[in-house]
Amino acid sequence: MPLSRRAVLRAISAGPVWSILGGAPAEGLAVAGTQSAGDRPLSPNAAPWRQWFPALQQDVAGHPLAYLDNAATTLRPRAVIDAIVRFYERDNANPSATMHTLAKRAAAAQDAARSEVARFINAPHAGEVIFTRGTTEGINLVAGTWGAAHVRAGDEIVVTIAEHASNLFPWQRLARQAGARMRVVDVRDDGRFDIDGFTRALTSRTRLVAIAHVSNVLGVVYPVADICELARRRGAVVLVDAAQSAPHLKLDVQQLGCDFLAFSSHKMLGPMGVGVLWVRGGLLAGLPPYHVGSNMAHGVDIHTAAAEEGALRFQAGTPNVSGPVGLTAALGMLEQSRHDVVHDNMQSLVEYALPRLRSVRGLKLIGTAGPDARVPVFSFTIDGVAVSDIVSGADAAGVAIRGGDLAALPLLRRFGVQAAARASAYLYNTTSDIDRLIAVLDALARGAK
Repeated sequence: MPLSRRAVLRAISAGPVWSILGGAPAEGLAVAGTQSAGDRPLSPNAAPWRQWFPALQQDVAGHPLAYLDNAATTLRPRAVIDAIVRFYERDNANPSATMHTLAKRAAAAQDAARSEVARFINAPHAGEVIFTRGTTEGINLVAGTWGAAHVRAGDEIVVTIAEHASNLFPWQRLARQAGARMRVVDVRDDGRFDIDGFTRALTSRTRLVAIAHVSNVLGVVYPVADICELARRRGAVVLVDAAQSAPHLKLDVQQLGCDFLAFSSHKMLGPMGVGVLWVRGGLLAGLPPYHVGSNMAHGVDIHTAAAEEGALRFQAGTPNVSGPVGLTAALGMLEQSRHDVVHDNMQSLVEYALPRLRSVRGLKLIGTAGPDARVPVFSFTIDGVAVSDIVSGADAAGVAIRGGDLAALPLLRRFGVQAAARASAYLYNTTSDIDRLIAVLDALARGAK
């Protein structure tokens, strides 16, 4: 019998997610922390875990799908799909705590999702969690509200050359509109963060630092807590783009010391079209509404309206309730799999993939950082092989990877290229997926003129 929404939320927060799905825990995950030295990371014993992802049960070009495009978007597990379907089957209504039963259920689901997200990132209060369409909208919201109110002519915004376009374009526009200056911090030749260069970039005019927690090209984890501490000494606020870190790292906004943090559901098993912006409470109270309309104000008459408090003032119009419901199910799966286990498995894949990629003739990794403090995201070129041919060659073998400017063209140019291929693994990937990718790359390299 289908579970109710409340039963699903209780099960996700209080018990193993495999009990919801009806089955045993994935053996590969359950024992990942205690594998012997001779075991391969995420061995074929991970099959029970992989079978929770319907997309992995298909063939592409006559081959079983090896999905290595996770930095762009992850696959959805059955639990997430089912949670969204259940919402539309049973609870579909405009949310309201004072209307009919379905409206109350929808409101309760939305409130529960906000609380779950707050717990996931250790936010002091659920009212600091704003649901957005994704990381991009969250960053634009900060630029269009806090930035518009606080950045003036002559002020400075600090970013790095490694930023994704979504954490670069909003600040370019804000700087133009305000007459402010953008200061760009380089990365080291190995792709690591240049903390000395960052320190030199901070001045008395620095108002905001916008920084990716993990580079979507290099896979390198940047020292965000140290960055926040240095910025705070200068009186600047910090926005953290956590789009690539939320899927892999345990986030604690209080420990990081940031002021804004944005991430996307679809990069961490949840549905597309929903994201999170966390705003430190002291700043949230001063943010003007980003969009205006129904549901974000009260005391409305023909000339005036009083905005709601906290995150609710950013909820104009009918909200996307099914998105946060799906995200809640995804967070439940991630938490039940345990961050340390996921991290250890991802670290194992990094250590497995790096030497094999480097063994491919003519393959050049973007950045040369070693396996420490990084996630399994690998961007590369092959001498004599077009990036588009790398992507299409992999696709013909059933291996999904990405290629192009990776929404980070300034970083690619810093490393002397205009485009790169990117393979990115996640918790359902195995060493077999890496082996299949390497076989394709070897064949392409051998065929290069």
